[in-house]
Amino acid sequence: MTYLKQRMGIRSQSVGSRRYDRALLRRSILLGLGGAVAGCSDLAGSGPSSADIEAASRARQGDPVRFALIDVSPGTVAAMESWGRPSLLGGFGNVRRPTAQTIGVGDSIQVVIWEAAAGGLFSAAAIDRQSPGSRSATIPEQAVASDGMITVPYAGRIRAAGRSPSQVEAAIVAGLQGKALEPQVLVTVTRNVSNTVTVIGEVTSGARVPLTARGDRILDVIAAAGGIRVPVHEVFLTLVRQDQTVRVPMQAILAQPTENILVLPGDVVTVSRDPQTFTAAGATGQNAVIPFDSIGISLEEAIARAGGLNDLRADPQGVFVIRFEDAQRYDQLGLVRPSSGPSAQIPVIYRVNMRDPNSFFLARRFYMRNKDVLFVSNAPLAELQKVFGVINALIVPGATAVAVTAAARY
Repeated sequence: MTYLKQRMGIRSQSVGSRRYDRALLRRSILLGLGGAVAGCSDLAGSGPSSADIEAASRARQGDPVRFALIDVSPGTVAAMESWGRPSLLGGFGNVRRPTAQTIGVGDSIQVVIWEAAAGGLFSAAAIDRQSPGSRSATIPEQAVASDGMITVPYAGRIRAAGRSPSQVEAAIVAGLQGKALEPQVLVTVTRNVSNTVTVIGEVTSGARVPLTARGDRILDVIAAAGGIRVPVHEVFLTLVRQDQTVRVPMQAILAQPTENILVLPGDVVTVSRDPQTFTAAGATGQNAVIPFDSIGISLEEAIARAGGLNDLRADPQGVFVIRFEDAQRYDQLGLVRPSSGPSAQIPVIYRVNMRDPNSFFLARRFYMRNKDVLFVSNAPLAELQKVFGVINALIVPGATAVAVTAAARY
């Protein structure tokens, strides 16, 4: 009897322990689920979801819209292509300078005068065989005065500025008529100051480059200044002519010979180094600041350089390009401006749905700009996987502890 009571007592104790263990396991699971649900809003993420961005682009009553959300469509890309790219040929044309080089204020010129016979104003008679005389005279070099005039003996003040050397020669001959013996004149520009182009910036030797009579192009004057001293794909050229300025990448001039236009006196060419970059963030293959050539890069190429979309995380419908858009260009898209206050720059987020095969063609025509942000949001399933990961991390240790405790009792 005692033996049976002992056996029944052991069994009763075993059944009670099992019930206790099951209750402890259920309690651990409930605590884990509660903690996971409470922490869902605090899960780590690489940025806003597609839904978050779309919700933020719609203003609640009384709240301002701080940015514009634009779906990239054929119409959007066509409007951007109509903006065109900066062009030297389009901005200035290929204006050819006059064939004859004109003299300007500050230029130094030299005048040589010949006469038909000795004994004139500018010639000396022969004295003997050792001194045969001279039929010419060289007037010392002189700079064109601020009023555009030069001085020639017996001819007086002659206007030189705005005239070609041959025109100045004719004016001097006319001034010497009746005074010199059938004079002939040669005018030479010895120091060209007015017919120059200023080249500065990332060149070997910045200088005022004199222009030749044949006509010089923009690459000619850069070569005359010693050429560029930085990588070509990071170089931009800025041409200033009077009150107009155009800035283009060096690669565009090398790729399109028509952009290598003729320069004119007074032009200023600035060679600057400006590395172009965009930032890849979110569910891309790599998150980094990625450089690209000054001539530009398409969205298609930018996604490839960022390592593509992450297969396990990326939402193909949530590919975004974030930038500031010029207000005038934004208005050409036919959209209402966001109420972010008066500004020359409009904050814009472009959205591309890469699930649509047509988007691949649009991505090839959509060009990135310097300092753009390429952001790919996480797919909703990726967020759900995070939740399950948190639940698993909370439940498994508790369940394991219960199992170990139960095994130790038995």
